[in-house]
Amino acid sequence: MEINVFLNTIKQDFIESCNLYHSNQIGNSITIYKEGEEFPDLDGFQLAIVGVEEERNSFDNKGCKNAPNIIRKALYQLFYHWDDLKIIDLGNIKTGFEIEDTYFALNKVFSTLMRYRIVPIILGGSQDLTYPMYQVYENTGKLVNITSIDSRFDIGQDDEELNSNSYLSHIILHQPSFLFNYTNIGYQSYYVDNHNVELMKNLLFDVHRIGNIKANIEVTEPLLRNADIITIDTSAFRAADAPGVKHNSPNGFSSEDGCKMTRYAGMNPKLTSIGFFEYNPTYDINNVTANTLSQMIWYFIEGFSLRMNDFPTNNNKNFKRYIVNLEGFDEDIIFLCHKVSGKWWIDLSFKSKDREKYERHHYIPCSREDYDLAMENELPDKWWQFYQKLM
Repeated sequence: MEINVFLNTIKQDFIESCNLYHSNQIGNSITIYKEGEEFPDLDGFQLAIVGVEEERNSFDNKGCKNAPNIIRKALYQLFYHWDDLKIIDLGNIKTGFEIEDTYFALNKVFSTLMRYRIVPIILGGSQDLTYPMYQVYENTGKLVNITSIDSRFDIGQDDEELNSNSYLSHIILHQPSFLFNYTNIGYQSYYVDNHNVELMKNLLFDVHRIGNIKANIEVTEPLLRNADIITIDTSAFRAADAPGVKHNSPNGFSSEDGCKMTRYAGMNPKLTSIGFFEYNPTYDINNVTANTLSQMIWYFIEGFSLRMNDFPTNNNKNFKRYIVNLEGFDEDIIFLCHKVSGKWWIDLSFKSKDREKYERHHYIPCSREDYDLAMENELPDKWWQFYQKLM
């Protein structure tokens, strides 16, 4: 099936409104599926921008469907720095008569991009779109990891219908389940029920308060390196840097934090999709939020251009191997460090009962600090968390 039936092209008058006066601006440097043109051959492209103008399952955020073209316009005006990358803008998913039709269209477009090994950059729309993004992976037969940059967990209330406030519970309860791990970066405690924090921990999920993250933003690198899907709620950012959110907050990540995190995300060779959600132009001031998100996307592309094959495999000679014996602990703690990138991993490949099922999850991204902790005879939390998952 040709996916162009699910897509609205970019109109020429929109491109003309983007103030593209320099040949090296992004809007002049990428391939754009324009009105009146044939659908392009997808061979060779590495990244695809896809807008989804959908808000019907948003949680009290009417107006967020208008976000994709506002973000796109800000992104087009930035400068292009990556001669070796091929990027395409496929326009916007056609909005279905029912919201399930939009989900179906997103699923088909996403599935096709995955077959071409193209990483989609989704411009939402509401964050419930993470659910159909996740469903695409069901056909791969692989367990996946989701990382969310969000001030809340979005698990909703008991039996709540699918919306942007409850999409995670629908992912958790989806059968068959192919979610291996969920990571939240930046939850704000006053927005989250303590019982839900305990639930996340009981499910062996990885959740991190914003205060702990902002004290050292670099700790997000291994968290983002473990993701197949990254979903970003714009309300995770403070109102000063992202006022274009109905439910904004004076506290949250800065735009600089966001750019650092999306750069880390782009560098992750495991990552196969990323989405930006819940931006509402109705509440924006001088396009501050659109500029924040467009610069985060710019840094994602920058990180993607720096990707290298530094994921561990059996007998890979590009890694240094460190074995740590903890006093009073029967298991050896095995660390790997890539000789070029300097990235660290915990090796649990020898512990899995089902090697084929968990093959992609035998190596757990970590930091040098985790190794130093083990050297001080203290078991890293990551080791125990993922040990339990694999056993």
